[in-house]
Amino acid sequence: MSLSQTIDFDLDLINRYNTAGPRYTSYPTAVQFHEGLDADRYAEIARGTNASGRPLSLYVHIPFCDTVCFYCACNKVVTKDRAKARPYLDRLYKEMALQGELFDRGRPVTQLHWGGGTPTFISHDEMIELMDKTREHFRLLDDDTGEYSIEIDPREVQDDTLALLRKLGFNRISLGVQDFDETVQKAVNRVQSEAQVMSVLDEARRLGFRSTSVDLIYGLPHQTPDTFGDTVRRIIEVNPARVSVFNYAHLPDRFKPQRRIDEDALPNPADKLTILQQTIQQLTEAGYVYIGMDHFARPDDELAVAQRDHTLYRNFQGYSTHSNCDLIGLGSTSVGVVGNSYSQNHHDLEKYYQCLDENRLAVFRGVELDADDLLRRDVITRLICHFELAFADVEQVHGIVFNEYFAQELEGLKPMEADGLLKVTGNTITVQPAGRMLIRNICMVFDRYLRQATEQRYSKVI
Repeated sequence: MSLSQTIDFDLDLINRYNTAGPRYTSYPTAVQFHEGLDADRYAEIARGTNASGRPLSLYVHIPFCDTVCFYCACNKVVTKDRAKARPYLDRLYKEMALQGELFDRGRPVTQLHWGGGTPTFISHDEMIELMDKTREHFRLLDDDTGEYSIEIDPREVQDDTLALLRKLGFNRISLGVQDFDETVQKAVNRVQSEAQVMSVLDEARRLGFRSTSVDLIYGLPHQTPDTFGDTVRRIIEVNPARVSVFNYAHLPDRFKPQRRIDEDALPNPADKLTILQQTIQQLTEAGYVYIGMDHFARPDDELAVAQRDHTLYRNFQGYSTHSNCDLIGLGSTSVGVVGNSYSQNHHDLEKYYQCLDENRLAVFRGVELDADDLLRRDVITRLICHFELAFADVEQVHGIVFNEYFAQELEGLKPMEADGLLKVTGNTITVQPAGRMLIRNICMVFDRYLRQATEQRYSKVI
């Protein structure tokens, strides 16, 4: 395993640096989005990208869930009424038509993701229809070379669901597991059997899905190092290509479903860190490499290969191997990354519906990146994806002298260097194994907006 893919768990450093900060799925972060970037300006920017000929990435948001998971902080609509998907899909198709008009048809869709909510909430016929409508307005690949992924709730998978998804062109699935312990599952209202999960993973392999990813959450009520360790052990046995281990942030004032969680049952901070440390040890001993920001992958997985090759990228969907795409967000609350801009659709379904009923895009806010934003985004992306940064690479792209432009930031890194989080040698920043868990802290040094912030709106880094 190369140095850049090893990790040290230093409890003293983690306790000292465990402050709140952005996850850097974008820079600038969504806190900087404003309503000055509206649908008209977005359309202008989108048309301007056609000269680049860059491929496209599509994110499709399906907000519906059959039941509410108490830990969830996602934008969702909880309902047993499957008919509610129909008016949503009708508006989504209108949006696809409007978006499709902005982009040259020759630009291939090399990345597609259905997220939620629960994408498998919709019926099989609606899944077929949704893919057909997407193909009407965008150039989907038919040779299985694209990265076409979908989030799966094992409880929503019927006998022929995965076969249908594979036939529609999906070649990757992400599975929400969280924890196998029944006491934990009942406490967060997410009861699903281990047999359901294993059945989906086995079927995905049989059908030739190229990658399977499993999501776990630590810090949930009634979790202990022993019980969560057992869940991780059972996941390792089925050998998914990727494992994500997310920190549960208990913020009941912001997310109403979390008010139904018994705070007294949450693991204390020391146990929570023990769970995390143990999980890292279990996964790395099993051969997984730490990609960063909660993500682990098998050494032969595309994410691990991309990290070694310095082609890994990070956006609103997490880590990605497709950095050269314009990302189009479709559906309520979706975020797009088009040209040098970020844009977001209305969260509220009524407003989303109203815009499309009036034949208007639902974009209501965003931000255009200036030269300083692009430079700092590049620096943060290199650090958070590759754990190292060569000054010359940044200087060549952005036409700056790194030591001069970032003199204040380099000074700010010195305490971190003294603590062993990183090394600045010559003209290179190298994040050390002890600093990889704290990569958000290192990136925060380069965040101009964070220095100007008057209020804190982020979760803790660990």
